[in-house]
This record gives sequence, C-alpha cells and structure tokens, in this order.
Amino acid sequence: MYAFGICIDRHYLTPGLATITSLADSLSPRARKAAALRFLTFDLGASQVQLLAHLAKRVGFGSFALARRSPLRSARMVDTSYITVTTYLRFEFAPEFVRRPYLIYVDADVLVRGDLTAPLDALRPGEVGAVRDEFNPAVGRCPALPGAAERWPRLRDRPYYNAGLLWAHTADLPRIRHGVEQALGRHRQHILHNDQDALNLWLLHAGRVRAVDAAYNRFEVGRYLERSDWVRRVVTRPLRPDPAARLIHFVGPEKPWQADCPDTDDVREYRTVLKRALRHVRALGAAHPEPAGLR
Repeated sequence: MYAFGICIDRHYLTPGLATITSLADSLSPRARKAAALRFLTFDLGASQVQLLAHLAKRVGFGSFALARRSPLRSARMVDTSYITVTTYLRFEFAPEFVRRPYLIYVDADVLVRGDLTAPLDALRPGEVGAVRDEFNPAVGRCPALPGAAERWPRLRDRPYYNAGLLWAHTADLPRIRHGVEQALGRHRQHILHNDQDALNLWLLHAGRVRAVDAAYNRFEVGRYLERSDWVRRVVTRPLRPDPAARLIHFVGPEKPWQADCPDTDDVREYRTVLKRALRHVRALGAAHPEPAGLR
C-alpha cells in the first residue's frame, strides 16, 4: 500500500542506516514485509547502495529500490551551512519508481518511534499531509519566506509546514514537482530555507494541505537549550522530551551521530538505535566507518 521515501548522499549514509532501522522498529513484522523503501541519490557508490539494500532486507522490509536522480535545475540553495542540494531530491519521486499508492517521505536526520502510516487514512487525493514547523510556525512571523507576507498580505499568519515528513498519493507526485518548480521560477526572492520554502510557496498559492498532528514531527530542542535560550521564545510547548512523539526530528547543524552533539535524552536514544544499525552492518560483513564516539 505505501512506500517510505528517503533522499540520501554520502554525507548522510550513516544516518540513513539509523533511519532504516528505526522505521523497521516502528512497524510489525507483517507491515514491514508489506512496506517498501525507496531511496533517491546522486552520489552513492555501488557498495554503499548494496549496504542499504542488504540492511533493508535484514530488518525485514519486503521491497527496496534506489534510483539516481538530479535535483531540479531551478533549485535555489540559500542555506548551505549543513544542507546540500540533495534536499531537493524529495520532489523527484515518481509513480513509476514508487510503485505503491502512497508515499511517506522521511528526512534522514530523524528517529522514528511509532507508526507513521495513520495519517494516510484521512489523506484525500490532491492533498499533501504535513506537520506545522515548530521553529517557523506562521508566514510573516518567522524568518521563512522572507518578504512573502508583505507581497501577499492575505498569506500573513497562514501555517508554514516542515518538509521533513510528508504524506502524498503517489499519483500526485508529478503535480507537486511541477508546482514547486513553478514556485522556484516565479518567486525565487522569497526562498530562504531552500526546498522547504519552495514547497510552502506552492502550498500557499495552489496546493492543499492535510494538517497532521505535531506528534508526527516533533523537533528535538534539547541540543539548542544547551547553547542558548532562544528556543523558549519561539516554541510554546513544554520543552522537555515528548514520550508521545512518533518521530523526533534533529533539525539544525548539530546532529546526533556527531561526537560533539550535546548528549540529550533524545540524542542518547538515537545513538542506541544507530549502534544497533551498525551491529547489523557488522553482521552483514560490510565495511563501514563508525562515527567517532560511538564505538
């Protein structure tokens, strides 16, 4: 019925292993067997592709496929501090590649803790399921989409969505891609957060959103609190770890697979999953460098 879509490059191969493992943990063995994994890349080598495929099979996924794609030629990268143009590959999933009625797109810097498929039950054709962004919750009230609220006052205070977890009918993927490409061509001056801003521009002007509960894309904020208090001014919910979160998203430059990342509760939970993923890799007899500090 559905496929999980993940975009990956050489920089994100290690977290990709953790993503596969935590996705497997979130599903029953039967659901895992029925689910598909679909990866897009433009720079992985053959041995790295083989590693992903073997891990997917080892943890119980019934279908795996990886394709090489190039990002949109109109892609605009403004924030490049820790993000590469690979992020635009999320718009390159196509029905003939996915081969399932639904696609659940998942970023590679996440920890999946629960079943992500329930929002598909309410998703209508033509809609994109998405969760409101915790750091950029509304147009004109955050750094995202600079100048958009001034140009189109009717958009002020409209929800702004995070692109790290998306639900879509596979038949709608070409339309989403076309809409994002048009937004990039017409409104490039309003792009700050790369592909996420482009997606939101299209959603605001022509797309339809099925808002999904925040528990499906909960940001890990403890890392930021280790450095400063700005998160307290932006996020209105309690800032302690959320045990009900179905997915923890490690947005920002500090990632849990990096040795110098603050050692929060959610980071430790992520590292436990990553260590298990790396044990699978060793059991497969594959050579893969382990991140410093996780040996």
